[in-house]
Amino acid sequence: MSAAEAGAVFRRARGRTLDAFLSGTPWRKEQTADLQRVLARVDRDIPLVLVSGNHDVGNTPTPETVAEFQRTWGDDYFSFWVGGVLFLVLNSQFWYDASRCPALKQAQDQWLDQQLSVAGRRHCQHAVVFQHIPLFLRSIDEDDDYFNLTKSVRKEVANKLTRAGVTAVFSGHYHRNAGGTYQNLEMVVSSAIGCQLGQDTHGLRVVVVTAKKIIHRYYSLDELSEKGIEADLMGLMEEK
Repeated sequence: MSAAEAGAVFRRARGRTLDAFLSGTPWRKEQTADLQRVLARVDRDIPLVLVSGNHDVGNTPTPETVAEFQRTWGDDYFSFWVGGVLFLVLNSQFWYDASRCPALKQAQDQWLDQQLSVAGRRHCQHAVVFQHIPLFLRSIDEDDDYFNLTKSVRKEVANKLTRAGVTAVFSGHYHRNAGGTYQNLEMVVSSAIGCQLGQDTHGLRVVVVTAKKIIHRYYSLDELSEKGIEADLMGLMEEK
């Protein structure tokens, strides 16, 4: 499997306020149209994987906000295979607060159990998760925070993922770079291409997937424009 085949572009957009991105609020229509215009310029050979978050369906999602996301961007959770790698895209807002859409959360939980069962039976080379809210920022035992999932939820989900052989979860939400490990699971938290809440610069994370390993590095936009991707990562992407 070519490492380049396993690549995907993960892009997020940030508004002036949280409310600016929520359904039925000012600027929503214009911001959606603007993002669609930008994404339309991406080379069609580069697949786009869009992950729903609180700016899309709300901190407390409803059937209406989820349906709007689906109409505009597609499914809010799904899976796909590239070579021997299984990728799972999840709607982590259901684990943050599903009080207004319990049936939707239940449906995703049941679907996820089925997908993880498939991962175990097919012995995939890697299983990777994309979700907006990190399971944790540094440690599985850290205190509950706006930017992570509650301790009881994160441990339940993390144990479910590790039992199925998932080795990496990629998230955003924190607007800063962070991450940690739990058993064989790496939690990777990437800062934003837009609004920064810490000392990181505007940028994106490049992830290279080979048959044996997953390597990732965060690059500022300045670094990418001035130097490009480092030679060792380029070499891995050219491997067959």
